[in-house]
Amino acid sequence: MSTNKRWFCKENIQARKERYYKSKLVHSILRHVAETTSIDPQDLYNHVGSPLYSKYGHAFEAFKLIVNDPDSVLNSLTRKVKEVGPDGQVVRKVIPAISEEVKDALVTNIRRRMTPQPLKIRADIEMKCFQFDGVLHIKEAMRKAEAAGNKDCPVKIKLVAPPAYVLNTRTLDKEQGIAILNKAIEACTEEIERHKGKLTVKEAPRVVSEQEDKLHA
Repeated sequence: MSTNKRWFCKENIQARKERYYKSKLVHSILRHVAETTSIDPQDLYNHVGSPLYSKYGHAFEAFKLIVNDPDSVLNSLTRKVKEVGPDGQVVRKVIPAISEEVKDALVTNIRRRMTPQPLKIRADIEMKCFQFDGVLHIKEAMRKAEAAGNKDCPVKIKLVAPPAYVLNTRTLDKEQGIAILNKAIEACTEEIERHKGKLTVKEAPRVVSEQEDKLHA
């Protein structure tokens, strides 16, 4: 098999996997909402799932929008019902596709399952300063590191055991988080070297899980 064909097959398999997991999540959310609100799952698929697949290419894409702006997506969904008017004539009415109770349950479930979780970015360093007032110089370098953060990526630095220190931040943007920690390390290095100290990066900024973070604490 040629390289191009192998690449195409690999990409195709990955795309299929992604679509499968997206569909699985959508199905799980709709099924849970149907169960908790005691409505027919097929009714929910017909009047919510199917229209969203048609309009957005995949209901998963619509669900992502619902996280921040549910009304813009769900208020456009309607259904037609038949009612007998005062004169005995059957009339068709257009009503919302789902009740407020079902809508609230759906939005709650989508937000719980799909709201992005902040990533924890961590870097491990060693910092030494044997000058007079070396401890004060290290503390000032730590303040410089933390000052490199911002409200979206606040930087914290803590002592593990001399001379080991850990810098970390939490953010939804991996690239920004890594860039901010690198900036913090640069600021810290510049300050400690002004006082003839030394900073060594033991592990560069990277994403870590809570478990990994605790293991390396």
